[in-house]
Amino acid sequence: MAHFDHILNWTLKVGSHVFPGEDGGTCINEAAIVAAGFPYQPVRRVKDMPDCFSRPICRWAMQLNDDATDEERQRLLPFVTRLACADTPEIEEKRAAYIDSHLTLSFSFDQRITFEEGLKILEGALAIGRPADPLGVDTVKPRLDGVRGRATTPTSVSDTSLLSKIKKWFGTAKQTEGAD
Repeated sequence: MAHFDHILNWTLKVGSHVFPGEDGGTCINEAAIVAAGFPYQPVRRVKDMPDCFSRPICRWAMQLNDDATDEERQRLLPFVTRLACADTPEIEEKRAAYIDSHLTLSFSFDQRITFEEGLKILEGALAIGRPADPLGVDTVKPRLDGVRGRATTPTSVSDTSLLSKIKKWFGTAKQTEGAD
């Protein structure tokens, strides 16, 4: 699936979006919903995902998506076809434990996870349990193009909640305070 992101011509962006723009313009989970054949819907929280999506994996993908730079975020595009992989409750618990153990280890050493490390954690969690049904570009591209074709704006409209805005303000405030 080399150059999957270029073939799809889709732009991943931070946060939830009311509807994608002509550029695609959604978060990874919103793109994954369309790629899996579901109608477009905004994803404000992981429980908004259809049941066939792994909650721990989608939660981690959402975190990676929202913490990444614009350039890094596009490297998540090949994962849009891999998130519809919900398994038994025991497997979902193992996935969550795997992700949490890697995060706990990093934070216990007061380190921030790099995007590369985050991708490795995502790959590791996806290796646990049932993989998603394989979807090729020939299946996914028309689905994404169909949604993009119904766009009424050149770029997507963010659906940022008040809580997200407040978190962003405080996150920015903390970064500014540390610069002194």
